[in-house]
Amino acid sequence: MINVAVIDDEEGSVELTRNLLGLCDVPVQVIGTAYSVESGHQLLLSHAPDLVFLDVEMKDGTGFDLLKRFKTIDFKVIFITAHQEFAIEAFKFSALDYLLKPLSPLDFMAAIKKAEQAISSEELNVKLQALLHNINDQSRSRKKVVLKTSDRIYAIYASDIIRFEADGSYTTVYLNDGKKVVVSRLLKEFDEMLAPMGFARPHQSHLINIEQIFCFAKAESHIVMKDNSIVPVSARKKELVMSLIQAL
Repeated sequence: MINVAVIDDEEGSVELTRNLLGLCDVPVQVIGTAYSVESGHQLLLSHAPDLVFLDVEMKDGTGFDLLKRFKTIDFKVIFITAHQEFAIEAFKFSALDYLLKPLSPLDFMAAIKKAEQAISSEELNVKLQALLHNINDQSRSRKKVVLKTSDRIYAIYASDIIRFEADGSYTTVYLNDGKKVVVSRLLKEFDEMLAPMGFARPHQSHLINIEQIFCFAKAESHIVMKDNSIVPVSARKKELVMSLIQAL
């Protein structure tokens, strides 16, 4: 799923863009629209789009003014404008594409396909970089895990993960800096992947980093992690947990 933001000061142009997105065969979701540089800036700060359709000329500035507010641009940009002369400036900002108004449906669909390919290749690159890192670094604690959400791709050190918690087909990953990442992936997959990296499953819905255990409360039958979170221990996993604690 590609998360899309549309920023254009012409309401008709925003609606046309939304309608064309609804017709394309690439899975997309419009996460927000804005009609000015200022509201567009707030939209991009509060959301994390994969792709932005951005008008060049707006009442309070240009799309270039908006992009200049960001130190790093971690989303793809497709400019939409009635003026051909802005094309060179657009590509200085590494625009993925440049569409002229009135929008051509064929050109629009081609731009979406290009965006899908660019985003997919970026995801693959993150995974390959993590793989190369894991091959070159034999330290178990420095292995990296790739996590993909609907709008971002993370490459996180296994040692920075405190625990995983399952919620149906989703899994929440809790990090040692207090942040959490929700991914559409079964806990079983992480269990199989991370067992060699020092992770254990004391409960059907929980997977923990052994190094992040603070203590095991035997009477209450739960583990207290170093971030003070509580993880239940199933009856059949008590012996496993005891052996893990003694091995620390």
